[in-house]
Amino acid sequence: PRQRGFICAMGCSENLKLLQLMIKHAKREHRELGGVFVDIAKAFDTICHQHNFRGLVQRGVDPHVVHLAGEMYENFTTYID
Repeated sequence: PRQRGFICAMGCSENLKLLQLMIKHAKREHRELGGVFVDIAKAFDTICHQHNFRGLVQRGVDPHVVHLAGEMYENFTTYID
């Protein structure tokens, strides 16, 4: 696990690039890869998900990864008990 809070670094960009490299490596080596996507909209408090996805595309993240991340938010709800 890697936490980016309170670190002076391009955390989101660096983590997305790391994710992209891990996916490419897993595909190249024909290995399984699991991942967890966290809703970062509240990390920036006012940024909508669509803005995040456009940013992924602008930064060159694999379109399939962007599409998969987008699909995860379709009909998505949060429940706090």
